[in-house]
Amino acid sequence: MNETNSIVTILFWSFILLALISPWFRQKNLESARLSLIHKIEKKRKSRVIALIHRQETMALLGFPILKYINIEDSEAILRAIRLTPNKMPLDIILHTPGGLVLATEQIAHALIQHKGKVSVFIPHYAMSGGTMISLAADEIIMDENAVLGPVDPQLGQYPASSILKVLKEKNKNKIDDETLILADMAEKAERQVKTFVKTILISNGYSEKKAKQITKILTEGKWTHDYPITYQEAEKLGLNVSKNMPEEVYLLMNLYPQNPTLRPSVYYVPLPYKQPKKIPKKPSK
Repeated sequence: MNETNSIVTILFWSFILLALISPWFRQKNLESARLSLIHKIEKKRKSRVIALIHRQETMALLGFPILKYINIEDSEAILRAIRLTPNKMPLDIILHTPGGLVLATEQIAHALIQHKGKVSVFIPHYAMSGGTMISLAADEIIMDENAVLGPVDPQLGQYPASSILKVLKEKNKNKIDDETLILADMAEKAERQVKTFVKTILISNGYSEKKAKQITKILTEGKWTHDYPITYQEAEKLGLNVSKNMPEEVYLLMNLYPQNPTLRPSVYYVPLPYKQPKKIPKKPSK
């Protein structure tokens, strides 16, 4: 009986130990696969590849999701990577982000402008807000045909700066509370700062002053909501230097950044490329 209890106890603690260390091994294998693929892209393109990919990840063991965005740690890491890169070596930035802190974003954009080699930004899915600002600092923006950028108008808490300023135009100042007036003052400063920075980045990147002013106005004036999707076609019309030459390896890298695995997936498909049928069914007319 005692021998049976000992075996059960050993099996129980072995299971607990395996459950504790298996996420660590899984994460290490994933990191190794990412680095291997990044190195492959670098060899192919003779560049330094920097991936800034924000997914909703799950914290090991506890299992709750962590929302990620551009922060100071990101800007510090990217600045270190650029500093380790030879001055004339091309930089390839793989971007997948909802945006983040203005300070961190501006630091990254400024560092990319200062780099002497060609800077390319790859957007397989989306690069909103701060991600768009980083993209503006690149010599070339490579987008998937269905990928999107977004406006870079400043936000104060939950309100767009442009909406706060609109209150001053449409309402008598004597009927506006002090807190709103303070917010409006901050909004005016934030809008002016972002406009100046974006215009400077575009001019430094070879855009004419007229074109830089036009793009800056559209992206920062609050013409759209902050999550408005700027498609490849719209980015092209704006005059941004965009292309569709997305390397297949970028999509493969995105596969190595899976979403929260503990949640039931809502999209199912056979993860294999299909051959083109000889006879393609015509799209029904509407």
